[in-house]
Amino acid sequence: MRERFAEVFAESDLLQWEFLGNSLLSWVVALGIMILAYPTLRFSLSVVVNRLEKFSAGTPGRVDEILAQLLGKTKPFLVFLGALWLASLALGEPWSGRTALLVKLAFLVQAGLWAADAIHWILERYRLHQLDDDPGAATAIGAMGFLVRVAVWAVILLSVLSLLDFEIGPALAGLGVGGIAIALAVQNILGDLFASLSIIFDRPFVIGDFIIVGSEMGTVEHVGLKTTRVRALSGEQLIFSNSDLLSSRVRNFKRMDERRILFHFGVQYDTGYDRLKKIPQVVSEVVEEAPNCRFDRAHFSEFGDSSLDFEVVYFMTVPDFTSFRDTQQAINLGLYRRMEEMGVSFAFPTRTLHLNVDGATVEALAPTRPE
Repeated sequence: MRERFAEVFAESDLLQWEFLGNSLLSWVVALGIMILAYPTLRFSLSVVVNRLEKFSAGTPGRVDEILAQLLGKTKPFLVFLGALWLASLALGEPWSGRTALLVKLAFLVQAGLWAADAIHWILERYRLHQLDDDPGAATAIGAMGFLVRVAVWAVILLSVLSLLDFEIGPALAGLGVGGIAIALAVQNILGDLFASLSIIFDRPFVIGDFIIVGSEMGTVEHVGLKTTRVRALSGEQLIFSNSDLLSSRVRNFKRMDERRILFHFGVQYDTGYDRLKKIPQVVSEVVEEAPNCRFDRAHFSEFGDSSLDFEVVYFMTVPDFTSFRDTQQAINLGLYRRMEEMGVSFAFPTRTLHLNVDGATVEALAPTRPE
């Protein structure tokens, strides 16, 4: 009975009926391979991913971890096309050749996705290790990731064109001519783009630096491909074009090791020689008592219109602006106290009038502002 059934099955005209160049039997076999191959490939992939994840659990940050993550992100369409190619082998040419081409194209797209994820994984771990030591790492890593991903997808695109038998040489020549035209049309945007690359790699400032550009000042919050955003002291956000920013003189206070401070004060002309001579030493003592500073010099510099003027120079050993203002306040209070103890008065603008009263000259001291 079994032999008779096989004989009838083989001689059946229905199974030998041709459809799109293949018999119905070939299509049935191909469908059976497809039904078996797809879940088998999915199961095999999941087993490999699970093994890699278990193995990488004890060694975080190593290559096996990224391999597990990449394989776990494999798109189902690639597995489906792989099963379809296996099924097409039962159909022969041209079906197997066509599905093989689809598999190659799908694999190129999947390879681009894998490469993008791998680049993100590598740069993210570099950023986590470098961000504390280098605040500019976030900006540099973001730009590097963008440029590398653009290069990867450019290679993928050229590979796809080559696989589809396109002539890459003329296409590249056309892209070159078109690129020149586009560059002329968007030269301002390209100028900002190259300026951002200069900021990223030359690093005149990084995120967190306090900078002054012209009359504007603030803390750098973000360095983008076209603009740089700065948070002003008054709270608003300042947005600078990167090309304009690099063409300006930028003062970066975050990289200041020391702050040189120069200030002046004046005492009255009736101070007297002995007390006048002691003032530089008194200033030196007051400055050296103040926190976070190093005294440099104090001199009786000139005879002013209404005061005997002194010039003082000292250095702040910390760059923080608030510390500077606290120190300057302590110095001012200390000078006021010591001058008061010495009986020396600070000068204010005055004018001496010479009056002729009944043939006698009388001098009168007239202040130019209220006492």
